Amino acid sequence: MSEPVPAPHFFSSFDGTQLAWREIGEGRPVVLIHGYFSNAAVNWLKYGHAQKVADAGFRVIMPDLRGHGDSAKPHDAAHYPPDVLMQDGLALIAQLGLSDYDLGGYSLGARTTVRMLANGGAAPRKVVISGMGLTGLVDTAGRGEYFRKVLNSLGSFERGTPEFMTEAFLKTTNGDAKALLRVLDTFVDTPEAAIAEIAQPTLVLSGAEDHDNGSAEALSELMPNAIYREVPGNHMSAVTRPELGRTIADFLAA
Repeated sequence: MSEPVPAPHFFSSFDGTQLAWREIGEGRPVVLIHGYFSNAAVNWLKYGHAQKVADAGFRVIMPDLRGHGDSAKPHDAAHYPPDVLMQDGLALIAQLGLSDYDLGGYSLGARTTVRMLANGGAAPRKVVISGMGLTGLVDTAGRGEYFRKVLNSLGSFERGTPEFMTEAFLKTTNGDAKALLRVLDTFVDTPEAAIAEIAQPTLVLSGAEDHDNGSAEALSELMPNAIYREVPGNHMSAVTRPELGRTIADFLAA
């Protein structure tokens, strides 16, 4: 059942781009970042995940990535330099004055979380990496090419194919194809050695049938203080399962 969607707040990122975030709950801050094509409302609020985390005693802060949701969607390539999503995430943490907080994300949000950690700019207490495997972090080009194919060929896919389902999801979120293509240009690979240096207690959480970004279990084995958990579903359907929010809430509250 959908939760009420709170009104967005806005701030200017490091380059002046207007970005949105939403929040619910009170207590220890946790920043949760949504996936590609999605937004905070769909990824975290619609299926009750944010509410479960808030009920566990957290202030849940959910940005809309650049090019997504209520954030600005410029089409100019100058607004999409490499690692810009990482810079936006660090800008939000600075904007809110967060010093003692947790950090996580789903899919592209998980990759953005890893980039924020690998560059040393983010120092959360706990980390949540969901909907992401090792390949999706160390070799971003392959997944990027899949989405580039979808965005450049909208309306051409056979019903039931993965591409058709991806396009259908894009329609539900009213995605801006031109801005989303630019977002693909921002992807940066993270070497295994940098991932292995993420020392925070980390939850690596994946749908049992989610192989879109390689092995989440292999990713968890690379980090010294990570645990691996599964929820039912694949990359798209796991987000709809109540187990996702419950597992995140239990990990953060432990």
